[in-house]
Amino acid sequence: MSFDLMSYEPRGDKKNSDFFGEYLPKIYERRNSSGIAELVGPMRAIVMQVEASALFNTMAELYVMTPYRHSASYLGRTHKFSVMHSHADYPALILMAPLSDTFEDFIPRINRMYPLARKTPQTRYVGEIFAATDLNNLSKTLEDQNIRFEYSGDTENPFYTLDGFRFTTPSDFTCNRVGYSTLDFNDTDSLGLGERVLLSDTEQARLDQAAAFSTDSKIAPLMLGIDHLATRVLAGEREDAILEFLTMVPYYFWGAYNIFDMNSSTNVNRNPNVDDDKKSPAKVFTANNTPSFVNSFAKLPMPTEDFVRNFGRRLHHMAVEILDGDHGAGEKNVDFVVNTLKDEGVPFLAHVVGECKDDPNLKQIFSKHSKNTLLITEYIERCHKYDGFFTKDNVAALTAAAGQDEQYQHGHVFD
Repeated sequence: MSFDLMSYEPRGDKKNSDFFGEYLPKIYERRNSSGIAELVGPMRAIVMQVEASALFNTMAELYVMTPYRHSASYLGRTHKFSVMHSHADYPALILMAPLSDTFEDFIPRINRMYPLARKTPQTRYVGEIFAATDLNNLSKTLEDQNIRFEYSGDTENPFYTLDGFRFTTPSDFTCNRVGYSTLDFNDTDSLGLGERVLLSDTEQARLDQAAAFSTDSKIAPLMLGIDHLATRVLAGEREDAILEFLTMVPYYFWGAYNIFDMNSSTNVNRNPNVDDDKKSPAKVFTANNTPSFVNSFAKLPMPTEDFVRNFGRRLHHMAVEILDGDHGAGEKNVDFVVNTLKDEGVPFLAHVVGECKDDPNLKQIFSKHSKNTLLITEYIERCHKYDGFFTKDNVAALTAAAGQDEQYQHGHVFD
């Protein structure tokens, strides 16, 4: 997909402010004139941290629920790392866990601020790493645009300042980081994560069993890769979050839609330089239409704002694309995958929503929050080459289902 960003008309019915309309083209133009568009490539990895005791269980869960498979594990100074891959051209997944439950850095500090994040203080989606050609030139150029980076001594986790990497500080609007790297993520030893460590025979056997389940049940070839990554932010920070992200990477604002039933909007950003979104997944930002204190007048649903108030600004879900097709007996592939996972004990928030008949459309469903990552996994089938990211009815149903599962019961946080 290649086109002129300056003439592109974003899709959707969400009205943006004059501020957004003024600065979006300025950011596109500055990316080109400053060289950022040439210095930054596609997404090469996604990074998440889990509790010290949850690293292996998270890997096993990902084997069942995603196409990711373990490539190698490493022991660093403060963390253990496991690198997973789904496809050589798609982003790798780096899981990390502190060696001690008492490890302190930004993640436990921010998590303790929110009632439904306190029980898992080390657990947080960290961000994405993008290919880069010149880290010094890139960071200097972005620092001139008031983007902040981590340097040695700035953070307790040395991963963020390893050779071959450059990470921003956590965003004030999303709490996610953007990383850049010149390294080959298919060559895990080149990443410098630490001393390579082997899985135990028991651990390897469990992963082999999970892989066999996916193969024997015939869902493995239907799970393609990560379609999009969705972060929830506060109502007043939606435009800032989008513009900040577009400052740092060569994505474009694809469009935004109001989800009136859920009092929110969904805002999609895509990479125009790839022929398959799974090579550099879309970044989605979801926010309430009005802040909670104003919404108290209208008393509309606000599951998106409630999520941020309960868990903090953070990634809400990652979506796995399912191969489009009919599995048989009137069942689409996504129905087959979900029913197979349900039989294996994977919990879901609701039934599959959307219809796939003769016209392009979507079928989608949310899993329940993972106890290991706090993330929801979405499964999405794009029927008849549908190129959108949602339908309003689908998103309203999914958002409502997630909202029921993300409520904060006062007085029970520390049970």
